[in-house]
Amino acid sequence: MEQPSPSGGSEELSESEESVYSGLEDSGTDSESSGNDEEEQEEEEEEEDEEEAPGSPSAPQTQAKGAPGKRKALEDDSPLEGKQDLVVHDEYEEDSSDEEDIRNTVGNIPMEWYQDFPHVGYDLDGKKIYKPLRSKDELDLFLEKMENPEYWRTVQDPQTGAELCLSEEQLELVQRLQRGHFGDVNFDPYEPSVDFFTHEVRIHPVTNRPADKRSFIPSLVEKEKVSKLVHAIKMGWIQPRKPKESTPTFYDLWAREEPDSVLGRHKMHVPAPKMPLPGHAESYNPPPEFLLSPEEELAWQQQEPSERRLNFLPRRFPSLRAVPAYPRFIHERFERCLDLYLCPRQRKMRVNVDPEDLIPKLPRPRDLQPFPTTQALIYRGHSSLVRTISVSPSGQWLVSGSDDGTVRFWEVSSARCLRTLPVGSVVKSVAWNPNPSICLVAVAVDEQVLLVNPCLGDRLLVSGTDQLLDSWQAPEEERPQPVRWEPAGAEERARGVRLRVQHGKPVTQVTWHGKGDYWASVVRNPGGRQVLIHQSSRRWSQDPFRRSPGMIQCVRFHPLRPYFLVASQRSVRIYNLLRQELTKKLQSNCQWISSMAVHPGGDNVICGSYDSKLAWFDLDLSTRPYRLLRHHGRAVRSVAFHRRYPLFASASDDGSVIVCHGMVYNDLLQNALLVPLKVLKGHAPTLDLGVLDVAFHPQQPWIFSSGADGTVRLYT
Repeated sequence: MEQPSPSGGSEELSESEESVYSGLEDSGTDSESSGNDEEEQEEEEEEEDEEEAPGSPSAPQTQAKGAPGKRKALEDDSPLEGKQDLVVHDEYEEDSSDEEDIRNTVGNIPMEWYQDFPHVGYDLDGKKIYKPLRSKDELDLFLEKMENPEYWRTVQDPQTGAELCLSEEQLELVQRLQRGHFGDVNFDPYEPSVDFFTHEVRIHPVTNRPADKRSFIPSLVEKEKVSKLVHAIKMGWIQPRKPKESTPTFYDLWAREEPDSVLGRHKMHVPAPKMPLPGHAESYNPPPEFLLSPEEELAWQQQEPSERRLNFLPRRFPSLRAVPAYPRFIHERFERCLDLYLCPRQRKMRVNVDPEDLIPKLPRPRDLQPFPTTQALIYRGHSSLVRTISVSPSGQWLVSGSDDGTVRFWEVSSARCLRTLPVGSVVKSVAWNPNPSICLVAVAVDEQVLLVNPCLGDRLLVSGTDQLLDSWQAPEEERPQPVRWEPAGAEERARGVRLRVQHGKPVTQVTWHGKGDYWASVVRNPGGRQVLIHQSSRRWSQDPFRRSPGMIQCVRFHPLRPYFLVASQRSVRIYNLLRQELTKKLQSNCQWISSMAVHPGGDNVICGSYDSKLAWFDLDLSTRPYRLLRHHGRAVRSVAFHRRYPLFASASDDGSVIVCHGMVYNDLLQNALLVPLKVLKGHAPTLDLGVLDVAFHPQQPWIFSSGADGTVRLYT
């Protein structure tokens, strides 16, 4: 017997009214009465199902609901049959909430905490809910998977451990969530929103809460803040904001052709060049000075089209009606199209660099004094070009060798020739012994080297040198030597020659060791022995190299270490004489080395070359040149370092001597400072030769130069 709902004619309500009252479904007896109607309908359906199919698989599912079936059985047995509204119902029995299962009261905790226990929680009475007995192995699970058609929709309840079979509605809900849809089918995520506030003035306020007391009492905190701001404004700490100038910004829509415009199509766009405007010569009635004479017209026709100043002949017509059609119109239009289409237009990115910034900041030459600037003396007397000069260690005497077959000794201060030694052939090289206690000069003439005592200066020094050379005693066993040492005859000894060293090949250079006993000579002998080292006190010579390292140009002894520098055509090799090994090879980047000099500190070397370059090597830095100077216009014949001052010089066939400042610092991290100081001129180039040799004074910042004009000049 269904009870009529207390709401009476609720079925007759319209949809809008139903939606208005839909929020009141939970109140009062409406839920109970409607719940009773639903329960009675469910009970009748269950009874019909049980009668129809007692053994069907759905029977245990119906009983699994539990509480409604039990209540039905209790109602059948109860004496209050027919008085159903007097039975007290449990309000949780019809709770259809899916959020939690109230059979397990452990709450919202991880169920992994119970995995080591036989139970999974507690029911409402506080009794343990035991896990179902599960002794299924892999085979049982496989058979169940094959035989049970509902296996795919069976899940395990983590709260109770029981197996549940998902209904169609639950499956559809899962599939909708997997697809990313909303769980509720009827939910419309795009329904129009209803604004809570409207423009219409309502009678009742949104909230009718009485105003706070603080809303009509002045705030002390705000009063304190305002007083601070007023004080800051008085002190000038807070300035008023300046009003923004509202100047409208206009853009030129047709500014795309301007290269500097902001709206240019491309930053590198170059507009097409405009055609030149027509001048007076293109008028139909030009002035007479623009018309060509017959001779000029003939010359215009004989010129190439690219060389013509005008690409048309000016004509005069009596009126504009008499002007014919321009014959080259199509041709000119076509050429203009070709210019626009094929002419490569590219903007040159000019770098605005001040040329002064590219020049390295060097000190001024006047700050680097002293250095030689003017020609002081000219030493005249040789009749042919002077190939070589050398200065005595005291700086008092100068020796020069010439192609006229003489060696001349000069006094430096007066330019007076004190002695002339005829040697009978071209003098290739002279070298004064750098030891101040020995007065000896080596002179290279043809195939021999003469050791000459010039007999100048201190008598004791001169006699001591002769005693040193005469104290030699011949060894008992004669050792084979690459040269022959011959004492000079009486006539030669009277002229100053003490020893004659025969080499067998033309000698091109001699140089002394710093201590004055050893000296080296270079022989022109391609393929054979080219460098020999000699000891004057023992009259002993040796060939230091097993094989020749190319064509030897010149050699030098290192001023401090037992090193020997050998300059070939393209490179400089540095040998250790004690270990008898090659220590370093310098690449000159020059075509043909002509001369070489070693810095008194020993760590820097300069090389002159016939291709007008001067290479400065820093031995601690690299085997490549630290600087390559190209100051000369022609071949560099000679280079030299000063012993005391930071100066070096180079002599060239262009008739000039260039003096440079070359400061070498003790700090290894600071590179050498090279500054060109002065170009010294005075020698006249003769036979395509200029200055052949250059040498510094040992104490003063003076320089001597010898040239092809037969003179020796002193610059101070």
